[in-house]
Amino acid sequence: MKKLSLIIFFLNPLLWGANLNSCVGCHGVNFQKKALGNSKVVKNMSREEIISTMKGYRDGTYGGAMKSVMVRAVKYLSDRDIEEIADKIKNL
Repeated sequence: MKKLSLIIFFLNPLLWGANLNSCVGCHGVNFQKKALGNSKVVKNMSREEIISTMKGYRDGTYGGAMKSVMVRAVKYLSDRDIEEIADKIKNL
């Protein structure tokens, strides 16, 4: 079921927007987990670091081993969407 949910999410950019529900599977409800055991803990990042990281993934200028997963997740997000996500995360 989890794999099916991820497939549906990645194939449907309309679900992306500034919705955190699509992030919690990997990053945890409060963004306290290393995604797939390999990322930074997002809740420990500053708002500015979250924004620059997400924009870097979107633009293809940032990322390591899991870059392809995050590129798909942020590909269609606007700057405003990214800022809203960072604000939501920092207000958890």
